[in-house]
Order: sequence, then C-alpha cells, then structure tokens
Amino acid sequence: MRKEEMFDTPKKKVSLDVTNLDNFAYDMSRCIKCKGCYWVEHTYMPGINFSVRCPSNLWNDFDTYGAFGKMRIGVAIQEGRFKWTDKLLEIIYADPLCGACDVGCKRNLDLEIELTLEALRIKAVKDGAGPMPAHKKVAKNITTKHNHFGSAHESRKKWVTTDIKVANKADVLYFVGCSSSYINQDIARATAKILNVSGTDFMTMQDEWCCGNTIYSVGMIEEAKELAKRNIEAVKASGAKVLLTSCAECYRMWKVDYPKMLNIATTDLGFKVVHLIEFADEAIKNGSLKPKKPVDVRFTYHDACSVSRLCDPWTPWNGERGWMGMVSPPLKRRRGQQGLYFQARNILNAIPGTKFVEMPRIRENALCCGAGRGTKEAFPELASFSAKQRIEEVKYVSAEVLVSACPWCKTNFNQAIKENGDSIKVMDISEFILSSLEL
Repeated sequence: MRKEEMFDTPKKKVSLDVTNLDNFAYDMSRCIKCKGCYWVEHTYMPGINFSVRCPSNLWNDFDTYGAFGKMRIGVAIQEGRFKWTDKLLEIIYADPLCGACDVGCKRNLDLEIELTLEALRIKAVKDGAGPMPAHKKVAKNITTKHNHFGSAHESRKKWVTTDIKVANKADVLYFVGCSSSYINQDIARATAKILNVSGTDFMTMQDEWCCGNTIYSVGMIEEAKELAKRNIEAVKASGAKVLLTSCAECYRMWKVDYPKMLNIATTDLGFKVVHLIEFADEAIKNGSLKPKKPVDVRFTYHDACSVSRLCDPWTPWNGERGWMGMVSPPLKRRRGQQGLYFQARNILNAIPGTKFVEMPRIRENALCCGAGRGTKEAFPELASFSAKQRIEEVKYVSAEVLVSACPWCKTNFNQAIKENGDSIKVMDISEFILSSLEL
C-alpha cells in the first residue's frame, strides 16, 4: 500500500450513543484478549492474593463471562450472526457493569468496554429478547409504585423522624433514593442529621420517584429516559442549586447516565450533583463539620463502583474514526480517575480514635460488591459470590468494620456476612461520620 493510500482510509462517523451498537464495532473487534480487564496490574499489587478485578469472570471462568469474551460475542451480534438465546442473555446480564474492565482496558487500548456492554443490553431489549424476568418485575414496581421494591409510595418519607429538620425550601435538595427510603433508612437519617449539624438547610422532593438505575442498566433506555426527564424537571421546578445523594447508584445515574441518555453534558443539567462524600469532605475542611468523638475501631473502606470508576462526568462526543482507529475531534476518555477516592479518605482519616487499614484492591481496582445494576435481582448467586470474595479481603487486613458509600453495598455485604457467620460490621460512610459527631 502506498503511503498516500494508507492515510486516505475512509473515515466512519461514530459517537458515544449507546442506543446504536454499530458505534462500538471498532471497540469490540479490536479487543486483543490481553485480560487487562480481568487482572489487576502487578504494579498495584503487593502479592498474588486478590489480584482479579472482574467479579463475573471470577464467578464463571469461561471466557464468555469476561469482557474479552463479550466483545467477541458483541461482534457476532452486531453482524447479525448470533441469535438471542437464554444462555446468551445470561452471559450479557450476569455482570454488575462495575466498570473494572473499562478502566483496565483504558490503561492499554482505550476501548470503550463499559459503553459497549450497555449498548449490548439496549440492543437485547430492542430486539425483544431482554431484559431478564427479574428485571421486568423491578420495572413494573417502578412504573406502578415509583420505587424499586414495589413498596407503598406513600411510605417513602417515613424515614424522617422528629429530630430531623427538613426545610420547605432550600438550595440543597436531598435525593434519598429507594434503598435508603425503604430498606436502609439509617443511611437517610444519618445523612439528614449530618446536614443539620453542619447548618445546611435542605429539602426533599415533594414526590420523589426512583432514579431508574436498574431499568437503565438492563437496557430499558426509553423507560429510563422518560424517568430522567421527569426527575430533572422536578429538580428544576424546586429551584434547587445542588442535588445531594447518599446513594452511589443514584449519584451515577444523575451525574452520568441522565446526561448520557439526554445527549447533554453533566454541566448542562442546570444544577450540581454531589454525593455526601463530597459534601462532608468540604464541610470538614471549612469547619462546619467537626468529627470529635473517638471511634475506637479498626476499619477498612470499600470503594463503591458508582462513586469511584463510574462517576467521571459525562460529555457527549461524535466525530469520525479513521486510520489506525484515530478519532477526530479528539476524545477525552473517561478513565475512572475522577472518582471520590481522596475525598472519602480525607473524611475517614479525620475521624479520631480509628485505625484505618486499606485492602489490597482499592480505588479504581476495587472488587465490586456484586449487587448493582440488576445483578442481585437476576443473579443472586453472583452477587453473593462477589460480596464474599470482598469479605475475604476485609478479613485479610483484620478489619472489624467495613465502611462503604452505597446502600446496595451495605445490604449485600450484610447478607454475605450473615451467610458466612462472620462478625464483621458493615457501616455506610454516613453512619460512620455521624458516630463521630457531637449532636
């Protein structure tokens, strides 16, 4: 091939639109099966223990359950060479979409693995094959009761106790989320009390609905998009300048997936999305929160996926892909580097009397608890397996308490600990902060 011909390779229009699997044909076909999506790089690891980053491929070591296998399957689906079967759906959905494969790949090849996996699920739904029966039940709950669990909608605010002050109007709107409203109410109460202690007025939605995390994650994008529009309009109507959440999954939905579905940037939402971690870090720095009570425990911290490698802000992109896969205009990749890693550790290190020990897999290399994005509903055995793998890591560093920043993590870890007969205590970071405050 002449040099001129080499650089005249026809360019193809592409975007990051997950509703069209063709956008990720290059990413799927260029996977070289290096397994950087499976292993934690040795430069981060102190030894051979806990060296795997992918929960689904650790659970089932057949290649198709790893990202490298799913990329090959994706090529066949995109080219129309595979038909949907029960086994194929299991492979696509037995995955918490935790983003570990994506950040692993982006250290080597810059392929959009996470977006491809989302696009595969969206295609499964569009083709009439997906989602799984358990996911359809959740979708029905959200449609009829406006929450993940199908609980009574009028009970959503029963977490509010008489010692909590909620303003009728404020710049900060606390979006509680389904889990903290119905299952993990201690997280909602702890968050509210932290806001009260800091002197921050906050309000809640007059009529809060589910954020839609599960229905988006399983590929029901049209339903999720309508929910996103409804929720965004509700925040704008409230006049809030800041939407605060204490749920990692809600945080990712509002900050990343709502903009992604609506083809806007995170900065175009019209309000700022923050997690309690960001709020508390800043409040401790400016002195409005003062953790003074000693907490005499040896603890470790689990980086929940949606406040770590999955929460880089979203910016739409479309352009052309040409020779050697080069894209124009330049594309700033989301590498999981803007997670709330240091903010969480700033908070935890500010609490007196504690002994903070890190697990081997931390920050963007942390192993997912396994519960999120539709996994626990359709594949409870995978969710349990992943949580127990992480609990072994907690025991390895001899921690008494496991702290996380997601109610779904708390529920799943508690269940795994109960099944194992372990004595580890699981606390949300909101509860851990509250334990150090003088009320």
